[in-house]
Amino acid sequence: MTSPDGLRYSQAHEWVRTDGDRAVIGITDYAQDALGDVVYVQLPDVGLAAIADASVAEIESTKSVSEVYCPLTGTVVEVNSELDATPELINEDPYGKGWIFAIEVADVGAPDGLMSAAEYEAFLAG
Repeated sequence: MTSPDGLRYSQAHEWVRTDGDRAVIGITDYAQDALGDVVYVQLPDVGLAAIADASVAEIESTKSVSEVYCPLTGTVVEVNSELDATPELINEDPYGKGWIFAIEVADVGAPDGLMSAAEYEAFLAG
């Protein structure tokens, strides 16, 4: 399992890549591995007012259906529509082409409250 540096991580196994007040969000390598083969992704609606730790999307795999939680409060500004036709991108490239949605963050300092890669790895080990 990999947890790239430069991202922030939630205890619910989402990752966050920030650029100013924009944050791109997906699920971690650990989460996609635990889910198994992803067969469908229910994306959030653009414009959705997302609240930190609230469910905003669902991922269906061959094993189960899992909620995707928004680790930050903000407004959904973009979704990865490629996942409609190729949901397996989440398995193949969870930190790249398998991103799920992007938000405009309400508080640009909020990602600092999430775990670093090292902290997330310790969380998984612990």
